Amino acid sequence: MNETSRAHFPVIRRPQRTLTPEEHETVRRTALLNFQGGMIMGIIDPVPNPSPMSEEEGARVRERVWPAFMTEIDRKYPFGFWRWSMCERGTCWNCLAKRCDLCVHRQEGGPHVDDNTDWVYGARGQGVAKVILRTDDAPCVWWCRCPCAKDGPAPDGPAQRRRRAKQAAAAKPEAAPAQEDGAARPDRAAAPRQGRRVPQSVDEAQYTLF
Repeated sequence: MNETSRAHFPVIRRPQRTLTPEEHETVRRTALLNFQGGMIMGIIDPVPNPSPMSEEEGARVRERVWPAFMTEIDRKYPFGFWRWSMCERGTCWNCLAKRCDLCVHRQEGGPHVDDNTDWVYGARGQGVAKVILRTDDAPCVWWCRCPCAKDGPAPDGPAQRRRRAKQAAAAKPEAAPAQEDGAARPDRAAAPRQGRRVPQSVDEAQYTLF
């Protein structure tokens, strides 16, 4: 998909996941680095597509079939890492922070598009073969699931207000600097200097840091 078709991709409205109190606690316990990564990837509140397997059956497959490197990474994220395709991803980090004026897909001008390929991995994580998941040229896409607008005028927000203030400041003419009268200038050499520290040697100054 080229940039032109990407920019004109129609907005796809998909239901937004509402976390239960138990799911909120699961997210809260996530390590900070994984939490930030999950927000960037949109998997803090993913919405699974219908599956022929129950969650119990999926958990059994992950436990008994998946290689160790996959389960190790998957367990670091609140709802897993490897389980989500692009169309199952949830809300972007800006919208989760109530900053819909900075919605990721508004900023990007379109969705994050998957190329419909994946890899078969060996037991140690090496790629063995490429798999083409779809052949009908229908891309798998992630549109932030927040109901905010993804195109048109951006909703008002702090970023918009700062931009307007900067533009207004740039439009104002700069005031001419006031010229100082040399005769009225105080003699700085005669004035006592307040708070003057006694010079220290380099070795002595460095020693005070430890």
